[in-house]
Amino acid sequence: MAGMIPQTFIETLRDRVDLAEIIGQRIPLKKSGGNYKACCPFHDERTPSFNVRPDRGFYHCFGCGAHGDAIAFLQEYENQSFTEAVEALAAHLGLEVPYDQATRETMKRSQSLTGALEEATRFYRDSLRNHPWSSLARDYLANRGVSEDMIERFALGFAPPEGDALAKRVNGETRSALLTVKALNERNGQVRDLFRNRLMFPIRNTRGRTIAFGGRTLGDDKAKYINSPESEVYHKSREIYGLYEARQASRQLDSLLVVEGYMDVIALAQMGIGNAVAASGTATNEESLQTLLRASHHLIFCFDGDTAGYRAADRAMENLLAMLEDGMHIQFLMLPEGEDPDSLVRTEGGEAFSRRMEAATPLSRMLFERQGEGLDLSLAEHRGELRSRVEPMLRRMPRSAIRDALWEELQRLTRRSPGGRGDRRGNSADQPHHVQQQHAGQPAMALDRDTLLALALYYEPPLASEVTAVPQAASHYPSAHAFAQWILESGIESRSTLLAEMAFSAPARERFAGLFNRIEHFPEHEPLLADARHMLGRARSRQQARQASEILAGRKPSELTEEERQELQRLRENRLRDTH
Repeated sequence: MAGMIPQTFIETLRDRVDLAEIIGQRIPLKKSGGNYKACCPFHDERTPSFNVRPDRGFYHCFGCGAHGDAIAFLQEYENQSFTEAVEALAAHLGLEVPYDQATRETMKRSQSLTGALEEATRFYRDSLRNHPWSSLARDYLANRGVSEDMIERFALGFAPPEGDALAKRVNGETRSALLTVKALNERNGQVRDLFRNRLMFPIRNTRGRTIAFGGRTLGDDKAKYINSPESEVYHKSREIYGLYEARQASRQLDSLLVVEGYMDVIALAQMGIGNAVAASGTATNEESLQTLLRASHHLIFCFDGDTAGYRAADRAMENLLAMLEDGMHIQFLMLPEGEDPDSLVRTEGGEAFSRRMEAATPLSRMLFERQGEGLDLSLAEHRGELRSRVEPMLRRMPRSAIRDALWEELQRLTRRSPGGRGDRRGNSADQPHHVQQQHAGQPAMALDRDTLLALALYYEPPLASEVTAVPQAASHYPSAHAFAQWILESGIESRSTLLAEMAFSAPARERFAGLFNRIEHFPEHEPLLADARHMLGRARSRQQARQASEILAGRKPSELTEEERQELQRLRENRLRDTH
């Protein structure tokens, strides 16, 4: 939907908004000349290094590199999408976002559906307090040790057993909307409730609006849990239960604990572990993982320590490797067999469970432990088997420092000697350039993505505009983004111009001294440039995929306007170009 907001309107917001006011409403700012300073809200620090420049319309943290305008600040600080941030700033200025007619109609329809689901949430909550049969649900919650605070925090409710209790409560547009999302069903002229005699768990979006329900039976139904069917506002594979509540508990999510059940999330929250979430669908599928990684780059997956739990961990690992980037931290917490998070945290307490989380196994170790199961690496045959299991997984990874490190760990475990017969296989294009250089007798470097891009800019300054165009480049690649900004502000278009500018600019030499100290250790720049272009192409491709997803926004292609179809086609063509 971001693509549906005219760029001229976005620029108007940036020009008119008072950045110091927007940020000052959320964190304490101290005047410093014409600027403002604060302790950075995006990392822990005691000495203020967060600078706000209202005259330039941007903020910059010299500690962690966080950088951006008012829109970027709201995205990071409030965990808002681009569209949500634009809407918030527009409302602050008393402006209306100029969406086109088709987009307005889609948004209006979504608001109607979520409004009806909110009404159903209120009905279920009221039923939990007042319905004659609600003792079934209250007794269940009491037996599970769920407090009143948790009942309120997660908006738990009760679906009465009559079969048409909700249907009788609603009418008109609300009834029609609940029929659309299948919370009500009509058959032979009768309207019936989907959820009957169940403990109700509202599933909420990032704004706290109910988009679906999960219901646990309080009787002897064959289906212990049922969820709302997919709808225009609920896409099961993308939604994460408890994410809204986790964000309410902590504005900055340093990590997420990914568990399997609604009650696990609630029990952990009650014991002081407020960052637990559960996928509405399967936590290990690609869409769920993307949603989780957008919320936090530190994920701890918690599975039962049985065969099924380890299989789930294996699926999560395989999918995660294909999207793993530097800066992401993935761990696995395998529980004692027969335990789940709910039972274990109530037995041993929140502090003990938190210690388990701190000691969770990193993905890198988990990968080789699982793939090396049953192998004796003193045998050449088994070393070959380990390579055959792991290599295909590593080849699917984006190029990064963590990918290089995993390749090196695979080499160490399989004890392949440099220059040996097997090394010709190791020089394939699928291996990272840094490993290839090591085989060629050159010094090996495991570069993080930030440094890789910064060094690429040294050799090819025109890449600066591509670096700054990467979404959230300032926070993901702080050094490269700062260097790219300086290149653009200085009007540098070639390496010779860059070197001349550096020669005459002492502040620039001092500012980027650490970067240039690394140049002499990386004389072969063509592989580095190839990696950088590959990274930037993937970043553009991901952005184009997000834009295409926002244009579709749950609609069928036949429902799009001609302008939207042309924009989708352009995004797909660009994405194909960037991925080849």
